[in-house]
Amino acid sequence: MTTKESLDTENIPRHIAIIMDGNGRWAKKQGEMRTFGHTNAILSVREAIEGCAELGVETLTLYAFSTENWGRPKEEVSALMQLLVDTIHQEKDNLKKNNIKLEAIGNIDELPQDCIKQLQHTISDTAKYDGMTVILALNYSGRWDITNALKAINKDITDNKIDSESISEELISSYLSTAKHSDPELLIRTSGELRISNFLLWQLAYSEIYITDTLWPDFRKSNLHEAIANYQKRERRFGKTSEQLVS
Repeated sequence: MTTKESLDTENIPRHIAIIMDGNGRWAKKQGEMRTFGHTNAILSVREAIEGCAELGVETLTLYAFSTENWGRPKEEVSALMQLLVDTIHQEKDNLKKNNIKLEAIGNIDELPQDCIKQLQHTISDTAKYDGMTVILALNYSGRWDITNALKAINKDITDNKIDSESISEELISSYLSTAKHSDPELLIRTSGELRISNFLLWQLAYSEIYITDTLWPDFRKSNLHEAIANYQKRERRFGKTSEQLVS
């Protein structure tokens, strides 16, 4: 089992993104309803946050609820939303204790009002903390993010705030919901699924992807350490050759 002490502290990803998948399948294995899996996933969220903070990760983005998740059974969506409210409330003190700032990305206005209220309250309460930032992707999709950025760029061109000739990758990045943060160096996906599910489509262009068969409710710090150890074995070339990186 990979331990924290075995990792190269000089090669820790600044930004890790996680697609937290497998709650329903985990619950089914226990002979329970899907919502049982979501409830038992809270410890995994805590383990991921604490594990990243201990290693000096600057940003952790968690894919908590996608725009496509609205298509799930109504009872499950309602339970998820209530669980989200309860979890944000329960974890607030833990975030503050560990000097962690909470942020959120996505179409937050479409969430239930009690969820928005609790989220805004915790974001405000942790805004002054300068340790790791945890970003919750809620009612989020990569296509939504890019579409919103293009709309904002078009408006600023129309308002003569920018010139169309100034459009670049850097400019587009500055209009995305993650503009204040570096792109993820590492994407972790649990449950063995081999897709990115409309998550951070622009930002993941050069991220290393680590897939584990572990279902999210079983994810612990040791799984995080294993993912980072795997990341540290890779050569990040960004389109160049190995020889170019050495020279």
